[in-house]
Amino acid sequence: WVLYALIAAFTLATSDALTKKALSIHNEYLIAWLRLLLSLPALFVSLLFIPIPPIDKDFYIAFFTALPLEIIAIIFYIKALKLSPLSLTLPFLSLTPVFLIVVPYLLLGEKVSLLGAAGVLCIAAGGYTLNIRDFKKGVLEPFAAIRKEKGSVYMIIVALIFSFTSSLGKRAIEHSSPIFFGATYITTIVLVFAPIALYKGRDEINAAFRNGAIRASILPGMLHSVMIISHMIAMSMTKVAYMISVKRLSLLIGVFYGYLFFKESAIRERLLGTVLMLAGFVLIVVYH
Repeated sequence: WVLYALIAAFTLATSDALTKKALSIHNEYLIAWLRLLLSLPALFVSLLFIPIPPIDKDFYIAFFTALPLEIIAIIFYIKALKLSPLSLTLPFLSLTPVFLIVVPYLLLGEKVSLLGAAGVLCIAAGGYTLNIRDFKKGVLEPFAAIRKEKGSVYMIIVALIFSFTSSLGKRAIEHSSPIFFGATYITTIVLVFAPIALYKGRDEINAAFRNGAIRASILPGMLHSVMIISHMIAMSMTKVAYMISVKRLSLLIGVFYGYLFFKESAIRERLLGTVLMLAGFVLIVVYH
């Protein structure tokens, strides 16, 4: 599962970096939807290589409970990125692993070991500090900014929702199969999110074929399909808290991409976050 989780982290970070480039010139709702839409061909092809599993009532309950939550999370995520600086929103995404110590226990009965929990908390703390751009203002600056930054509140809600959708996804996988759930779930999200994305991006729809929006989404979409498949397989093999925590190493890869492609600075300031995330990774892999 560790290898699959690392593949998910790498492909997510790479897809996000390419998507960030596209977002600088295209409508954010349209790009978010196109990335999901263009991940579908590879997911459909993957279905040809697996047997269709028997599915039961528990699958449908988990599937249709997670679906509206996922749509809300996508909308809030886009709003958070648009309304507030990244340095005041992205740190809160690191709260998901913390929530996952509790939520899977409530929904799935999954317990993490004491050292495993320490690893999860290390990755969460590392992911949080990685995304703070100005340490001079204090490590707790994102929390201090909650009152004036609506995007920060949205991202905390997103982090909480992701802990529930990840746990519900695990339940759906247990009652079907990783690839079947991934393909059907993302297809349904694309269909449900389509009216919202097409309405929000209505001014760019006609231009999308000319201004490169579709072309800019092809590679992110392909990488996103690899992320979905590896995510679902890893999720089926271990506890939710461990898998999502290792996948959060995408934040670490994202910092490297930020330095390499977007000339973002303060790499030295992020050394603490890097060390914490790697320490957490070791604890989870050794003591999960």
